[in-house]
Parts: sequence; structure tokens; C-alpha cells
Amino acid sequence: MKLDPRQAGQSRRDLAAAIRNLRLASGLSGERLALRCGMSQSKVSRIETGRTLPSATDVQQILNALGVDDDTQEELISLARTANAEYQDVRASVRRGLHYRQRELASLETNAKRIRFFMPTLVTGLLQVPEYMRAAMSPPVDPASGDVSRAVAFKLERQSLLHDKSKRLEFVLTESAIRWRLCEPSVMALQLDHLVSVSRIPHVRLGVLPLSAPVGEGAYHTFTVYDRTLVTIEMFTGRVVLLDPKDIDHYQKLYSYFSERAAFDDDARSLLQGWAEGFRADG
Repeated sequence: MKLDPRQAGQSRRDLAAAIRNLRLASGLSGERLALRCGMSQSKVSRIETGRTLPSATDVQQILNALGVDDDTQEELISLARTANAEYQDVRASVRRGLHYRQRELASLETNAKRIRFFMPTLVTGLLQVPEYMRAAMSPPVDPASGDVSRAVAFKLERQSLLHDKSKRLEFVLTESAIRWRLCEPSVMALQLDHLVSVSRIPHVRLGVLPLSAPVGEGAYHTFTVYDRTLVTIEMFTGRVVLLDPKDIDHYQKLYSYFSERAAFDDDARSLLQGWAEGFRADG
């Protein structure tokens, strides 16, 4: 079964119905099934009615308790993974207004205590200076038709998060992301100076992964880990939200892997300052 995040809502309903039908076919009561798979009866009931979204692990436990054949198990576990993914279309956000996307991100950030950002391509909005921000929100290919000025204002407002001492914010940026010439050299130098300043905020940890570092894992895409709750993956046309604990655990490990190979503190600032001077020389 192909994983298609856009089908997550239908998959959730199909999964709930399939689990309920399998239990009924087995002749087990909800209480007996709950005992067999080590869950509460209320949780089994909520899964069957679609009020609770089960993880792939939950589904595996239920199917093992029901004695389901391997092919059915594989199909339903794949369905569970699809149900635990949500696709958010960028174009839909633009139709509502670019600032709505900033509100959505602000909501995620408000509810999390520890947020980890991995950026292999561009500097994230929380770290952008206004000039860089405008360039990032006005791409030459399929430019957004929304109110860029209003979106920039919301983005700058979101940056107050950097000074919220109740949060722990961690960033790993690759050299490619930092030095990608999105703007003219003077703006790029200003952007790098800003990264140096942010790196000095006590509850912010900012790392730089230079191209000279040996890294055995590919930096395929931007991702953000919110606590142990969810992961977002950025693409050109949208964002995928992952909710399955196994997916979240995988991305936590990925972040740790990249973080362990990055430069931090004075080492990171030395790299940033050197690249900033290079941009100034080009300007």
C-alpha cells in the first residue's frame, strides 16, 4: 500500500472500521481484546470509533492479539502509517493568506517546550533578517500572490520565541544553507551576523555543519522536531506532519546524528564570521 499523506483522513476512518470488523469477526469483546493487547478497554473503543488515532505499534499489538494473517497485518500497519501523516498544501495556505501559515507555525511553537530545527537548504524563518525573509517569501518560480508584507510582519512577531526562556530552541544549519546566495552579498553578510548574535542567546543552541565535516547520512530535507509530539518536513509544495512515535524517534536520532557533527559556540561563530567577511568582500 502506497503511503499518501493526502489520504490520511480517509485512512484513519478505514483503519478504525477495519479494526472493529476484525474484532467482531474474531468473536472477541472489546474488553477481551484490551486484555490481550495490554490496553485499556476505553482506548480500544476510542480506536474503533476513530476518536483516537492509533500508532503503528498500537495497531501491531491489536492485530497480534487478534491473530491476523501476515498480509492483512502488513496492509493495516501501512494504513496506520498513512493515517499518522498529514499533508498541508502550501497553495492552500497562500489562498487563505500567507500570514495564516505563520499563525499555524506559531501555534506549533507555542505548544512545544523543546524544538529542534535541521536546515540543509535555507535559513529558517525564526532566524531570518527582514531582507532575507522577503527574498525567501518571493521566489522567482511560482511566486506567492499573498500579502508578503503582512506575512513578514507575522514572521518577525514569531521571532519573540527566541527570547522565551521557557523554551529550548536548537538549530543545526549546513554550510550550504548558510551560504546559499538567496540575496545580494551585503544582505547575506547581515544575515550571517544575525546568526552570530542569535547563537549567544543562553537558551538557544545554534550549530553549523560545514562541508568539510565527514557525514555519512544525506541531508535530504528540512525538518523540525517538536518535543516528542510531532515532526514537520518541508517540501517545495507543502509540508508533511508525522505523528507516529516511530517516525518521531527516527527524526530525533537523525537530528542527534547531525548535531554531533556540527560546530557550536565559538567554533560556529568563527565559521559564520569568516563567511560573512567573504560576502562583504564580494559586495
